[in-house]
Amino acid sequence: MKKIGLMSDTHSHLDEKIFEVFKEVDEIWHAGDIGSIELLDQLKAFKPTKAIYGNIDDATIRLCTSFDLFFEMEGLKIYINHYGGTPKKYDFRALEKLNDYQPDIFICGHSHILRVLRDTTRNNMLFVNPGACGVHGFHKVKTCVRFTLDAGKIKDFEVVELGARAKINL
Repeated sequence: MKKIGLMSDTHSHLDEKIFEVFKEVDEIWHAGDIGSIELLDQLKAFKPTKAIYGNIDDATIRLCTSFDLFFEMEGLKIYINHYGGTPKKYDFRALEKLNDYQPDIFICGHSHILRVLRDTTRNNMLFVNPGACGVHGFHKVKTCVRFTLDAGKIKDFEVVELGARAKINL
């Protein structure tokens, strides 16, 4: 059994609430647009962390992450790619990898839109975009997710709202 904390699109902002929200997880997964190597180092110092890079990430982050992650955990195949798209509108590069790898769980970021659903056209694959944890972007609420992987099953899936993205000063 593994407890996972999933986040994306921090854009160099690490909300201190993450340390409380993810205190019971075994691993943190970051779906890209990390923003700074210091943020990634903070996560890695806190918990084992798997991360991919996104479009805003510089060469320093790209050297210690990858474009795609493919791995198995608790009998489930996982694929993480920042630019995944959405079911019926997958990014063409991600679609090719989805066809080849056939994951049980596909995780992406980029859109800043929280979305969790089953793709019934792909063996009921779980599609997850955890939304955005940072303060940059158009999203109004910072979100992340927690879940447990246990012997081929996904359990205890929770969406966590971290609060408003930012106040608008006029």
